[in-house]
Amino acid sequence: MNRLIFLNVDFVSGAGNKDFIHPVIIQSDKENILIDCGTSDSLPFLEKEAEKNNFDLSNLTKIIITHHDHDHMGGLYEIKKKYPHILVVSSLIEKPYIEGTKKSLRLEQAEKIYPTLSKEEKINAEHFHNILKSIKHVPVDITIDGDKELDWCGGIKIITTPGHMPGHISVYSREFKALITGDAMVSENGELFLANPQYTLDMKEAIKSIEKFLEYDIQQIICYHGGIVKGDIPSILKKLLYK
Repeated sequence: MNRLIFLNVDFVSGAGNKDFIHPVIIQSDKENILIDCGTSDSLPFLEKEAEKNNFDLSNLTKIIITHHDHDHMGGLYEIKKKYPHILVVSSLIEKPYIEGTKKSLRLEQAEKIYPTLSKEEKINAEHFHNILKSIKHVPVDITIDGDKELDWCGGIKIITTPGHMPGHISVYSREFKALITGDAMVSENGELFLANPQYTLDMKEAIKSIEKFLEYDIQQIICYHGGIVKGDIPSILKKLLYK
């Protein structure tokens, strides 16, 4: 049975704020793919959420990582430790950051702005720096270079969506007409927004990336932060881009 499983997982930000993140599982007869996997302590919550949806995480075959922010790939090490058969998939650009052979761009950004912060802000910033430094890295098994059609799970398209991060990717499911955006966009109460400029390394590139989505037949958008947006997706995207 092919399914698109939407997960709702507790998440505590670097600033200590509680929120939710929304990894997605695409289930099919041959492949079961998780898209993004939360922070270093997310595995028990992922397993619990999957069980609520009658899915055992041990049946995963692959994990696609949209980019190397800690709330998207921090849980990889624990998942691979418990389920070593699962293959890790990322863009070619993101591979060295996920594997730890290059320094996190998010950490570089955080360290760059650190001298401009107040004494109180620096306390939270140091906590965030330590979270980023504590990430345990894992090898990437499959790399995707550019936009690519794959026959996994009824057909998916890897879409390069730089901006938030240079190697950021989004995933389009042809069977479910669903776009899984990672952090290319965010939503709140069913309304779609551009990625947070504070955490987006190149806003102009981020907007160009969203324009690419107009090429696809999308019936639902799933944002990692904020969840599902439905409706007249082309009109929603155009309003977001050209308002």
